[in-house]
Amino acid sequence: MNGDVERLLRAEAPQVLGALVRRFGRFDVAEDAVQEALLAAGRDWPCQGVPEDPRTWLIRIGYRRMVDLLRSDQARRRREHEAAMTEAAMREPARQAGPPQEADDSLTLLLLCCHPVLSTTSQVALTLRAVGGLTTAEIAHAHGTTEATMGTRISRAKQRLARAGARFTPPAGADLDARTAAVMQVLYLIFNEGYTATAGRELARVDLTREAIRLTRMLHASLPDDAEVASLLALMLLTDSRRDARTGADRELVPLDEQDRSRWDPDLIREGTELIDGVWNRGAAGPYRLQAAIAAVHAAATSPEETDWPQIAMLYLWLERLTPTAPIRLSRVVAVARAFGPARGLALLDDLNSRHHLDREPLTRQRERAVRAHLLQMTGDTATAAALYRQAAALTDNEVEQRYLLTQADRLT
Repeated sequence: MNGDVERLLRAEAPQVLGALVRRFGRFDVAEDAVQEALLAAGRDWPCQGVPEDPRTWLIRIGYRRMVDLLRSDQARRRREHEAAMTEAAMREPARQAGPPQEADDSLTLLLLCCHPVLSTTSQVALTLRAVGGLTTAEIAHAHGTTEATMGTRISRAKQRLARAGARFTPPAGADLDARTAAVMQVLYLIFNEGYTATAGRELARVDLTREAIRLTRMLHASLPDDAEVASLLALMLLTDSRRDARTGADRELVPLDEQDRSRWDPDLIREGTELIDGVWNRGAAGPYRLQAAIAAVHAAATSPEETDWPQIAMLYLWLERLTPTAPIRLSRVVAVARAFGPARGLALLDDLNSRHHLDREPLTRQRERAVRAHLLQMTGDTATAAALYRQAAALTDNEVEQRYLLTQADRLT
């Protein structure tokens, strides 16, 4: 499938799903029907050309598949009449086959996929499939699991939504705020998994970072006055601006200080900086605003020496008070070491370990060892640093990151 067709299908997927769910009220069945329509388009359009009205084409195929799915569901015979009515409606002119073209169900679908009855993992998978238009195989690959396992996970998520009585209606008030926060967390997780893959031969999964940015643009368009949504988009753009410089010609990892900054994307930097500048003074800063500000400080430095590390250390302290997570604490350690010297950084790391056990938690000990190795290398304790680099390498499943850590260890011995 060529890139233009793929982008079109992913943009239309939520609108087609919205049309079917509003007509039938069955998210679980409609989502399967949309996937069938997307697969049919991916098969036919590259050969036959994109239809003049692609959304109506997809909705018609989806309606037909809905009829098949509902008829084959013997436990729901009462829907036969509705299916027959839908089949008759399909014979009417195309303009009656679906919702008005200006209808945009993207936000409602994002909020539905991030329903509180679902686990975070299920929210991510369902968002990628229902709103992102990714196939089950693509999502499984992104999560390092099998298509069958991911298919089961998605199916169970849809069943949980059905049992919870989740409806295709936008929440309001405090519920909207809570669900929007869940959506942002899911999009943030998708972006981070794409930016540094948990496992595999590639450092990044560009398909996931692009999809996260596309969906966050969609969310920002739906909620243009939400400063944290704008900040999340700014954070993604500023971070993704460095993508091409993160690996060299041999696809090996290039750390931030060694990157060729002429390869950073100036358009993404400009857009991200304008977004964060535009919302910086809008009330109390949230976690995405602070992270975007940190990314903007990095983007503003034309060389590693010009980086304002004291400001970054201050922003991380502020961020840690809002979001006291292990990755943020470890990032503050690095910033403090760069701003005030490795001894200060090591002292802070020891203090955090004594209080939060970053060196013992399964999800953080790999990075804790890598950070400590880096700080010890800065102090000149190369033997201990090399040993810690090797320990960190043994704790990651990302092959690019693993090779980088082992190379650092080899250079010190």
